[in-house]
Amino acid sequence: MSNIRILEGTYKIRGKDVDLAGMVFPLVQDFKVGAKGGYVTVDGSAVAGFPERNIKIMMSGKSSYEPATGAKVTKREETDEEIIERMRERFDMLEDMTRAAKKGAVRAMIVSGPPGVGKSYGVEKVLGKHDLIADLGGGPKKYEVVKGAMSAIGLYCKLFNFADKDNVIVFDDCDSVLLDDLSLNILKAALDSKKNRRINWNTDSFKLRNEGVPDSFEFKGSAIFITNIKFDNVKSKKLRDHLEALESRCHYIDLTIDTEREKMLRITQIVGDGMLDEYDLSDEVKNEIVEFIDSNKKRLRELSLRTVLKVADLAKAFPSRWEAMAENTVMKRG
Repeated sequence: MSNIRILEGTYKIRGKDVDLAGMVFPLVQDFKVGAKGGYVTVDGSAVAGFPERNIKIMMSGKSSYEPATGAKVTKREETDEEIIERMRERFDMLEDMTRAAKKGAVRAMIVSGPPGVGKSYGVEKVLGKHDLIADLGGGPKKYEVVKGAMSAIGLYCKLFNFADKDNVIVFDDCDSVLLDDLSLNILKAALDSKKNRRINWNTDSFKLRNEGVPDSFEFKGSAIFITNIKFDNVKSKKLRDHLEALESRCHYIDLTIDTEREKMLRITQIVGDGMLDEYDLSDEVKNEIVEFIDSNKKRLRELSLRTVLKVADLAKAFPSRWEAMAENTVMKRG
């Protein structure tokens, strides 16, 4: 794939036309004219801050770019504002996909991101609103969050209990089901792309008989997997094969919060959006908490929203000495 240098051209980034003059991209397809004007197609994934796919740079004609053989692709760094907006869009997308899962339009979804960035919060917020309506009407609970280890037969029973359409099972940090062959086969049947998804338990089981669970049923619900595993970085061949089998049946959302900078900007965003409002702390103290986290991020036991809440707990309980308390409870020694 050859590189080109843009002499005159724009690309819309988060609603704004950005001038790309002077930037170098890998060329995918030469200039064409479409319904919205002329454009050249380039590989956006090669340059930070652009979508990880082919993109169309709008321009007037072939004279708007030139070959850049031997030139390096532009190393563009996202601004803080662009990173925050990118993360906000991902989490908004997560909530939209959760609504679609509740309606049955999305059968399965995998949500990947580091611990403590709010992966579970957005999912549970959407499903909780739907369940509140069911509670008021006296209806059965239509979603459940499953955490921790689970056996294959336990998974089978859980899927049966939430097999109806518009039911959702959320597997939150429940990675053990991905490592077990029998559990994975059950999941593959539950998330199959076929119109009818029938799950079978082919061995005799006292547990199933005792709980009144049949040895075969049709699963019409949806499943959401929330995990800290970044699928692209898995080195174990067995786990990678298992994850690929699951990923082929699911929509996959990577929340793209990988660096220390991105985690810190996520914290700044969420605190700014009101995460600490219930603590009844002054804006000055809230800012001091964020500054404390930022100043000590390399020494924290975990750079996450959970740590922010821990420090806020201390600020509420010990207004005059919360920083000293935090040094001993959320930071590593030495």
